[in-house]
Amino acid sequence: MKTFATVSLSVLAAALMAGTALAADLRILTAVSGGKDAAEHEQFVAELEKKLGLDIEMVKPASDYDNVMFTSLASGEKYDLIYGDSKMLPGLVEQGAVMDVTDLVANSSVLSDEAEIPADEWALFDIEGRKWAVPNKFEGGTLPTIRQDWLDEAGMETPVTLEDWHKFFQWAKENKDAYGLSTSKLYDIQGFMSAAGIKAGYVMDGDKRTIPYATPAAAEVYDWFGMLSKEGLLDPNFTTNGSGDFRNLFMTDRVAAVTYWDAWVGLFNNIMATDHPDSPFEAKGVAGVPGPDGDIILRRGDASLWMIPANAEHPENAIKFLEFWHSEPGYILGTLGIEGVDYTKTADGKYELTEQGKAHGMDHGSPRVSSTTWKNPFPPLPGVQEAQDIIMEHATMEYLPPEWSEAQPIVEKHAFQAMLGEVTGAEAVQAMHDELMSAGLIDE
Repeated sequence: MKTFATVSLSVLAAALMAGTALAADLRILTAVSGGKDAAEHEQFVAELEKKLGLDIEMVKPASDYDNVMFTSLASGEKYDLIYGDSKMLPGLVEQGAVMDVTDLVANSSVLSDEAEIPADEWALFDIEGRKWAVPNKFEGGTLPTIRQDWLDEAGMETPVTLEDWHKFFQWAKENKDAYGLSTSKLYDIQGFMSAAGIKAGYVMDGDKRTIPYATPAAAEVYDWFGMLSKEGLLDPNFTTNGSGDFRNLFMTDRVAAVTYWDAWVGLFNNIMATDHPDSPFEAKGVAGVPGPDGDIILRRGDASLWMIPANAEHPENAIKFLEFWHSEPGYILGTLGIEGVDYTKTADGKYELTEQGKAHGMDHGSPRVSSTTWKNPFPPLPGVQEAQDIIMEHATMEYLPPEWSEAQPIVEKHAFQAMLGEVTGAEAVQAMHDELMSAGLIDE
């Protein structure tokens, strides 16, 4: 779980009651919605202003969004809308930092329409039956993603067991001089840990806190990773990789599989088809390995949310934006982007992407909307629908309470040693368990 770094929630809550009035009719702090670069972001805001008839300031930090958000709010800045996610919401609610929007949603014919925002999406961040935020988009999940063209070339079926994966990774090394698998730390080996029937993060056993990755059941999968390392099949830089590192390996023929978001199956295919149209590259999302009971366990992402700060000066304009965002014009802006920049329309109403629009992959903050009725004028990017179906069938959100920020480095330290083949899986989970117990981070 990401920590709130240098800004405590108590300081934030106090600061939210301060600040000076700002001229804009609507002030938004966002991480993902908007233009892809500074120039297009200005065009995006101008488009919003035209659609909503408001003077809008939309601040989009270039990096380190969480720290920027909490620091900005603690310094006394006022926003009418802030972007966040479901794991930070309980703390903000507890401190009185965000507005209860239950009644505002109920009084909105758009936001209360379950065809636009299904009940299941609200349930992802329900807090005692109240609504403290509004969904930004449909969130997918992470899963193993494979070079399907290599699998076809190898004459192999889609891997199901750990042994199947091992054989494909061996083929990739022998025939493509490539690693079998690359990832970023333990993000996200869930599809392979599924073989042991265990879930990442914390799992409650009654009132007792457990971390399944620190139990004997995980040892066999750590040993499998250790075998991959000894055979040169696991990218040894996984302990320090960022997501950009393994994405680059995947798109430059240096690794056979990665673990990443379902949406990126389509983005991988779109990027390669646009930049390298002669490449046989094909990415495909693959379900995780079935566990002892036959079930597959994958990870669904935290819900991305729009929250109205407690000190918002224009909550009515925040609602106006949210109603637009969850309507057809908002869906078009959040996916395709800006007319005349990312797409054009013919006289008969047909949409056509510009070269810039193609490069942007139909993602301007909401590549997949929550609506069950709206249809994107372009078909999904290749492979996305199949990957999303896998996520919807098998993925659940992780439970990451505040103490996860202390537990995570302990889990990673010992898991890395086993995955690099430096210790056995049994040794790693025993050391991991002992250290977590000693720190009071688990109960059994």
